[in-house]
Order: sequence, then structure tokens, then C-alpha cells
Amino acid sequence: MKVRFILIMFFLSQPIMAQLERKLDNETQEVDLIFHAPRHINLLTVEPLDKKTLHFAIMHTFGPLNGGVQNLFGLDNGANIQFSFEYALGEDFSLGASRSSRDKFYNLYGRYHLLKQTQDDAMPISLSMMGGAGVNTSDYTFLQNENPSFSERTSFAAQLMLARKFSDKLSVQVSPMMAYFTDPNPIFFIEGDQNLYLAVGLSGKYKITGRSSLTFQYIPNLNNDLRNNVGVGIDVEAGGHVFQMYFVTSQALNEQYLLAAGNGRIGEEFRIGFNVNRVFATGRKRK
Repeated sequence: MKVRFILIMFFLSQPIMAQLERKLDNETQEVDLIFHAPRHINLLTVEPLDKKTLHFAIMHTFGPLNGGVQNLFGLDNGANIQFSFEYALGEDFSLGASRSSRDKFYNLYGRYHLLKQTQDDAMPISLSMMGGAGVNTSDYTFLQNENPSFSERTSFAAQLMLARKFSDKLSVQVSPMMAYFTDPNPIFFIEGDQNLYLAVGLSGKYKITGRSSLTFQYIPNLNNDLRNNVGVGIDVEAGGHVFQMYFVTSQALNEQYLLAAGNGRIGEEFRIGFNVNRVFATGRKRK
């Protein structure tokens, strides 16, 4: 009788133990969707890609709003457009390439995710790093004997991204950044005239519905007198895409130009911008 009682209690306890194990597993899981996409307005984020997935983004910024109705609030002024592709070679590392229409600029970059926030706060933050190098491919044959060399056309960028999802609604990221131009003048379409640029990027997301969030971006410069970058917008998930619509003070889109290209005055020279993000799974499905 006693043996039978022990066996009954053992089998009854199995579902309870399984539930406890699942609960513990869930608590140590990584926090997902700190941001809606690997890009947030203009800045890269800590949001990782699953292994063997491809992130495609097309980004646009137009002319300043102060052109009024005559210029359709900047839409008639033409857009700076950037296409970017980023492929995840592993759960923590991805490589990307982009092309911006301003200066016909090509950029190669990589992201590596050092730390990932967990649901039980055993790891309270996510930490990622980015490094990139780009080249200005504009035609300068009109300069005749002064046509810039390949090395003079190059520039570099680095970024450290530290983020935390404080609640289901609020996420914040701090990003120390640098950009370096081997020869900034006169070939680059930028306002700055120095080689090294330092800044801190601040990104914020506040969820207002299950599929949309208000967004914020602020990039104060640390070692120059250029105006700071400011952006506000909204992210919307729809049909497998993430649409990002925003107002921003700079027409620049890549990391180097965000720091060196300059910005308009807040309120007077905001520009309409929007991004379209899509992630594609390229690996074989498991049977």
C-alpha cells in the first residue's frame, strides 16, 4: 500500500515539475524585440538577426519642411536614398553592405552582439558593437590632375550599443560613436572639416499598440560645433515589414555622414524620412 501511494504521488508530481522547469527556462530566456528592427530611425541597434537570415532596409530622407507647399514640404527636393543588406552568419555576428545616393557612398560593416538581456535580469542589458568602412565613388574627373585617390575617398565608423528594455513599452539605447575621414575636404558632401568625429547616440522606443511605437533619436556631437542630430517618429509592423516614418534634422543616412554632414535647426529644417525593413529566412527549414 505504501509503495502504491509513493508511485501515485510520483506520477502526479511530474506535470508540476515540468511546469516549474519550463518556468525557469522562460525566466532565463533572452529578451526579444528591444527594438522593432536592426535600424532605429538612422542608427543601428542591438536587435540581433537569427542565424542565416537577411535584413533588407531601404531608407529615404527628403528636403527640409520649410520649403512649404510649393516644394511639397521637401518631397520635391529629391531624396537621399540608402539600400542596405545585412546577413547573419551566426546568432551573434552579422555582416552588412549599404549604398547611399549622397556621394555614391558604399559602406561595409559588421555587428557583433556581446551581451543579451535576459528576462530574469541575470543579464540586465544588451551590448553590441559595430565597425565599418566606406568609400565615396563620385566622379571627380572634372578635377583633372587632382582626382582623389582611393585612400582619400575612404572613411571609417565604429559604434558601441548598450540597450535595455525597461518594460513591454519602453526601450532605451546609448551608443558612443566615432567616424574618421582620411581626407574630409573637399570631396565629401559634409559640413565638417576635420578627420575625427565623436558623438553619443541616444535612441528610445515607447510602444503605443501591439504593433506600433513612438521613436526618438538624439546624437549630440562631442568634439565639434556642428548642430546635433534630432529625430522623432513612429514604427509600425505590418505584413512582415517594419515601416519607420520620422522627422529628422539631417539628410545623412550612413554612420560616417550622420556625424560629419551637419544638421538643420530643430523645427525649422526638419526633413521627412521613412524606412522599410524586411527580414528574410535563407536557411533550410528543419523537417
